[in-house]
Amino acid sequence: MMKKIKNPLRNGNGFLVIPVVMITLLVFVPMVFGLITSFQTGTPMNMTFDGLANYKRLLSDKTFITAFKNTVLYLIIQVPIMLFLAIIISNFLNDKKLKFKGLFRTAIFLPCITSLVSYSLVMKSIFANDGIVNEILMRLHLIADPIQWITHPFWAKVLIIISITWRWTGYNMIFFLSGMQNIDSEIYDAAEVDGASKWDQLIKITIPNLKPIILFTSITSTIGTLQLFDEIANITNGGPANATATISQYIYNLMFKFTPQFGYAAAMAFVVSIIIIILSLIQTKVGGEK
Repeated sequence: MMKKIKNPLRNGNGFLVIPVVMITLLVFVPMVFGLITSFQTGTPMNMTFDGLANYKRLLSDKTFITAFKNTVLYLIIQVPIMLFLAIIISNFLNDKKLKFKGLFRTAIFLPCITSLVSYSLVMKSIFANDGIVNEILMRLHLIADPIQWITHPFWAKVLIIISITWRWTGYNMIFFLSGMQNIDSEIYDAAEVDGASKWDQLIKITIPNLKPIILFTSITSTIGTLQLFDEIANITNGGPANATATISQYIYNLMFKFTPQFGYAAAMAFVVSIIIIILSLIQTKVGGEK
């Protein structure tokens, strides 16, 4: 008696074929070609295998080291500040007694959907030498001369951190706000009966319940910061003297601005990918998620 062969495409499994093929062709195949390219050097039309030369070159490339330090600086300063602000603002906007919630939520989320060019022009205008920020600081007698926000190495980094925080805090706020609205209100009612302050409720009830969302936002924010390009290119263009340059901007310059060095740029991109994977694993481990 012949054994009946099961059709692997029945029960709806056939619908999975197209996504699997598309992901393979559009993600994994380019990834493999990129990895192969990272071991090659030469002009785009005449690339030859050169082993680990591109990876060794990274260790002595001063521009890459500067861009790497800048990217790490943005990561360790901006991401914690942004997530902390997002939690505080979400907690404020989740208050049942607050009026005009929709208006406040829209206003804070608006920078996230604003055109990148418009947003960059606004930031450059506000923080120009004769911009409103310097004007306010001088009128308050906090500074005697205008701060060179765009041309000074230190203040240019501060401007980038402020810009990223302003743009992406509202995006993370949406996740925290949705998480807070899923917490049972009876828990807060019981805490108020016990005399817990709003701060105690935030620390002992809200944040522990938001743990999965905090983990998710911290991982996505870390990935976004390590891929930071748009703000740098549009506000400071990496200057002054690479003081605000990031790894992604350097990769772009190697690919499209300088003499094309596809192999070296591919090696750099894979180093960034490995860093992202390691940091994501660490954050997942620290967050206690499997």
